[in-house]
Amino acid sequence: MKLSESWLQEWVNPHLSRETLCSKLAMSGFEIEEVQLLADDAVIDFAITPNRGDCLSVRGMAREISAITEADFTAPSFNAVTPTIPDTIAVRVEAPESCPRYTARIIRGLSNTIQTPVEIRDRLQKSGLNSISLVVDIVNYVMLELGQPMHAFDLDTIHREVIIRHAKPQEKIQLLDGSEKTLDTETVCIADSEKPLAIAGVMGGLDSGVRSLTTHILLESAYFAPTMIAKQRQRHLLHSDSAYRFERGVDPTIQREAIERVTHLLLTHAGGSAGPVVEVVHETSLPPLKTITVSAKAVKELLGISIDAAVIESIFTRLQCPFTTSSHETWAIEVPTYRFDLAIPEDVIEEIARLYGYENIPTQPLEATLQAPTAGEADHTAALRDRLCATGYHEVISYSFIDQKLQTLLDPAQPAVDLLNPISTEMAVMRTNLFGGLINTYLYNHSRQQQRIRLFEIGTCFTRTDGVLHQVQKIAGLSGGAVAPAQWGTASRAVDFYDVKGDIESTLHPICNKLNFKKESHPALHPGQTAGIYVGDQKIGVLGVLHPQIQQTLDIQEKIVLFELDLNFIKFINQPIYKEISKFPEIRRDLALLVNQTVPVEEIQDRIRLAAGSCLCDVFVFDVYQGKGITPGHKSIAVGLVWQHPTRTLVDDEINVSLARVVAELREQLGITLRS
Repeated sequence: MKLSESWLQEWVNPHLSRETLCSKLAMSGFEIEEVQLLADDAVIDFAITPNRGDCLSVRGMAREISAITEADFTAPSFNAVTPTIPDTIAVRVEAPESCPRYTARIIRGLSNTIQTPVEIRDRLQKSGLNSISLVVDIVNYVMLELGQPMHAFDLDTIHREVIIRHAKPQEKIQLLDGSEKTLDTETVCIADSEKPLAIAGVMGGLDSGVRSLTTHILLESAYFAPTMIAKQRQRHLLHSDSAYRFERGVDPTIQREAIERVTHLLLTHAGGSAGPVVEVVHETSLPPLKTITVSAKAVKELLGISIDAAVIESIFTRLQCPFTTSSHETWAIEVPTYRFDLAIPEDVIEEIARLYGYENIPTQPLEATLQAPTAGEADHTAALRDRLCATGYHEVISYSFIDQKLQTLLDPAQPAVDLLNPISTEMAVMRTNLFGGLINTYLYNHSRQQQRIRLFEIGTCFTRTDGVLHQVQKIAGLSGGAVAPAQWGTASRAVDFYDVKGDIESTLHPICNKLNFKKESHPALHPGQTAGIYVGDQKIGVLGVLHPQIQQTLDIQEKIVLFELDLNFIKFINQPIYKEISKFPEIRRDLALLVNQTVPVEEIQDRIRLAAGSCLCDVFVFDVYQGKGITPGHKSIAVGLVWQHPTRTLVDDEINVSLARVVAELREQLGITLRS
């Protein structure tokens, strides 16, 4: 924000050189982007952080300079204008949560053709604003002076009353920048009895705007909720000085003062007669007054040094924060209405450190008791990352917030958590799973001629249940393109469900070799190629091919396979148990089983392990056959069984008894017979 030095000096004069002042401001967190030296003045360009909306005015910066330099803050006084005409307009606020305070005043008989006074025009130009007309220039001047955005309507274009309401569906308005916007019910507008006049707090309408021949105006000065302004500015892709200030927080108590200041300047320079101020206030919707309690003990614990109580109290005075003191060096601070950034004790302690001087806080080495962690979640996470990388996957890190449409497409059943102040419409909600970031990264790389893509991400997902926000750490992966790099020895084929299933099994094998895959459904995955991933009865994730409809919507031409695992599953997995490898020989037997094709192989293996006894060390499938000689609806499965004892050699009689139990178990429980 650019301000002229001479304008600031009307409010505060620290009696410091310009270089010293800029240095002190920089040390307190206000970066000076540029100082432009002029013949009779200087223009200082302040970099204001988003949390300090109170500094987006001459008064705000003067208050800050006063606090930092301990110079006297000499705010000019503005007297209320005595109405000379009785004219008023009815004001109705139908959206009090978005506009808890609205003031308006009619001024008749002014002249908007008079040239703006040189001083006002000069200060606007130095602040980066062009001179437009006398009325608009004065409104902008007071916005820069006090920090309150306002708007002037041509009174002759307003029908009967002013209504602050939500727009009707498909309602249209042509704005001052020439654009036409189609409004929705999420947009708060200023309207009369027939039509919208402005998008509240963002931009006025062209039809109701002040022109050179305008003689009667309606002045508006209001407080709008920051989150509402931010949402509709981004929804309609608009930028204005008013919205810039409203979404960072405007003092909710200065609306009448600002309208009186504009009225005084207009009557002085443009003539005319002013009516009474109409004010509508919904106290319960205004930001509540805040009191924060801070103790000297908390200051010492956070900053690492003791600061004298008198010094702390002088800082509160410089910040214009009234306070009361208890007998235990504890202060109850009343937060000024313009300081939206002060919400918790740590915020106040940060202000104490800032004004005490960071350079006065000695540098001390950090001391801590360090303890090597036991094998646990952190170790497993690092190991999973290493094994996925070794398998050919590349780790990506994406934003935790994604586009609402993509989120709904991938997880329609889970309501997403909206961001109060999103960066853009493409980053409006928090992700409920990691698929969105992986798919966006896949699309980005595929559009750049990358034909074989393996990605994984470890990150936090956000869900809300019964009003409670839950954060869950997950690991997810995506595989698309050829299963192997181009080569001469093996024919190329696309990756499929079983390739990624194998990747998961090999990745998790060191910490869990008893994974179960059960047929399930997921809204983002193919209904016939999706499985839940289980450890015992505990579901730990999902695996599947991207749903064809989603694939078509996103214009993805090839099959991609996705998986996602909940990292909390590590809590349910026992640490590996190591035992000595047996020195005694293995014994293997093979069975050819005639099985109904609906019976899962996993269930067959489980039944074999149950019946074969503790010496069975492996059971695996090495052949599957369907065709001539096999009953329709059945398949022949060849299974290998391996026994081994840890302390002695097994004999054939023991193996035969065990094998008989296996055959009986399969026949009785699953209807499986030996193939002749």
